[in-house]
Amino acid sequence: MARPRKNAAKVQGSLLAPDEVAEIPVEEQPYPLPEGWKWAYWGSCGDFIAGNAFKPDFQGKKGLLYPFYKVGSLKFSDNKGYLYAIEHSISEETQKSIKASIIPEYSIIFAKIGEAIRLNRRSINEKKCCIDNNLMAFVPQKTTYKYVYYWSLGIDLYKYTNATTVPAIRKTDLEKIVFPLPPLGEQQRIVDRIESLFAKLDDAKAKAEAVLDSFEIRKAAILHKAFTGELTAKWRELKNITLESWSSCPLISVLKENPRNGYSPKPVEYKTNVKSMTLSATTSGFFRPEFFKYIDEEIPENSYLWLSQGDILIQRANSLEKVGTSAIYTSGEHEFIYPDLIMKVQVKNPHSYKYIAYILSTQATLNYFRTNATGTAGNMPKINQQIVSNTPIVVPSSEEQQEIVRTLDRLLEKEQQVKEAVENVLSQIGLMKKAILARAFRGELGTHGASKNSPQ
Repeated sequence: MARPRKNAAKVQGSLLAPDEVAEIPVEEQPYPLPEGWKWAYWGSCGDFIAGNAFKPDFQGKKGLLYPFYKVGSLKFSDNKGYLYAIEHSISEETQKSIKASIIPEYSIIFAKIGEAIRLNRRSINEKKCCIDNNLMAFVPQKTTYKYVYYWSLGIDLYKYTNATTVPAIRKTDLEKIVFPLPPLGEQQRIVDRIESLFAKLDDAKAKAEAVLDSFEIRKAAILHKAFTGELTAKWRELKNITLESWSSCPLISVLKENPRNGYSPKPVEYKTNVKSMTLSATTSGFFRPEFFKYIDEEIPENSYLWLSQGDILIQRANSLEKVGTSAIYTSGEHEFIYPDLIMKVQVKNPHSYKYIAYILSTQATLNYFRTNATGTAGNMPKINQQIVSNTPIVVPSSEEQQEIVRTLDRLLEKEQQVKEAVENVLSQIGLMKKAILARAFRGELGTHGASKNSPQ
């Protein structure tokens, strides 16, 4: 992909000097700025262009003159935020016939309707394009595009939505957002400094993510060793037990009863006596009690829907990579019921539930679920009670089961500690980026007062 030239002012062509922009009233200025900077309205630093509605007839075409972007196109090919997903395009004739706006290259493109996670996506287009009516573009005129892009990353546009059923941003509200405007040379020095610091953080992030990605591989390898007998080979040798003592059977053989689907009544927005856990409560492989909804229904005390410690919860419907994910329920008695998208299984031997839960988390079992999942295109893959009941498992003696569980608990706890430490590092990197951006637009990155001969 071609990269923009270093001199942003030349790229944008019509860039005007910031000193031509009027300063906003003192009472509207959020904080003092360095000498030579000024507070301006965002709308006075360029133009906002709204997208156009595109009929399905114009969508799905590729290779035409103007890339046509939708909200899903706001994905990054690198940390500079350039658009890369050309999912659609339109011809010049179509553009003229439907009077679609042309967005100049190196504009900042963002969603203007939807929830916060959607509204806070940002991208830069490297060539002229068209955008749909859920997007808005800002065309810089008195500031460099990268400066505006990085500044916009620190702005929560959701705060500027109007109070409607579907949150949306109006052009007039965007134009009134206050904007810290330094001289052009300072803008470029700030961008260079941000990108230098971000590059170092991104290098650290890549290394941390590599460790995190290898967590599942290491975990899968440990579980494989456990259920092929390798993990307890020395233990069996000391006990004079052979691997042939293990038996194979379907999961239903070790359960109290058939797996049972849950119940998903309509949730309410107020507190009640019944909490219904959501699918997200088990997606991590651990039970997370913060994911629930209140329901306003009486659930009998003896209902199978109430959860008890040691119950194993299996996601019977989800994306293909998540279907069959399981977790042990670890919260209180009669505190939660479970939803229809989850199946509950209870193990006969109360001392074996952790052993069975570990088997269900192995790659072999997950592959079995995914291979046997049913579902049509556009629907979530599903596994049914018969599939779960027939899950093949291996069963050593109760004593060896406990030894396997003790060994797995020890090894996987260490792995989990590493994972949590890495996740904390990634979280800190995100916070550090936010801090860098906050300081950058206060003039606190050591760029203010640098040589006027610095690159612009």
